[in-house]
Amino acid sequence: MQLNKYIDHTILKPTTTKEDIKTLCMEAVEYDFAAVCVPPPFVKIAKTFTGNTGVKVATVIGFPFGYSAIEAKVAETVLAIVDEADELDIVANLIAIRNQDWAYLEKEIATLLPIVRSKGKVIKVIIESGILLEDEIIQCCALYTKYAVDFVKTSTGYAEKGASVAAVQLMRQHLPANIQIKASGGIRTFAFAQELIAAGATRLGCSASVAIMKESRGQGSNGASGINY
Repeated sequence: MQLNKYIDHTILKPTTTKEDIKTLCMEAVEYDFAAVCVPPPFVKIAKTFTGNTGVKVATVIGFPFGYSAIEAKVAETVLAIVDEADELDIVANLIAIRNQDWAYLEKEIATLLPIVRSKGKVIKVIIESGILLEDEIIQCCALYTKYAVDFVKTSTGYAEKGASVAAVQLMRQHLPANIQIKASGGIRTFAFAQELIAAGATRLGCSASVAIMKESRGQGSNGASGINY
């Protein structure tokens, strides 16, 4: 297992600077992370920093609460694609989830998915699992299975609770093998990263990515981790 290839190196704070993005991208290139995840205004500059390195550029849509109108999410999605984002992490409408408005959520994904697919981009749907009931998570899995999204993602990192092993396990139980899981929110240690991967996560959204890698390498030096780099 190559831990680095599980990681989306992330910075999404509203005070992010260009220098922050440069540092993020240079770290991602150094460690050969799967992707960087950046605020929409920084997609273009992130692409210049990552270049042809193989590190993908992801951005967020409807972030962080998901209650933007579908038309607004369409506009954000189109702009992200124009700016050459490789992956789009779209926040599902959390108000619709909590109000059991599955028809709205179906309309939302049915509108956005063809736009993303038409350009060959990766789509991750964020459901904010930490604030949902188990039944709501299961219903989300059923909906997004129907539309064959690439990933269902646990969290934005902005709710009171982020990723959990239990949520990833529940999602894995109710998603087909072709739909991957991205865990994010509160992943700060190598041990927790390992637990989430063991539970079924194939991507980890982390801002503490470098610290996690350094910790993993420290443990790996005595042959204990089984992680390759």
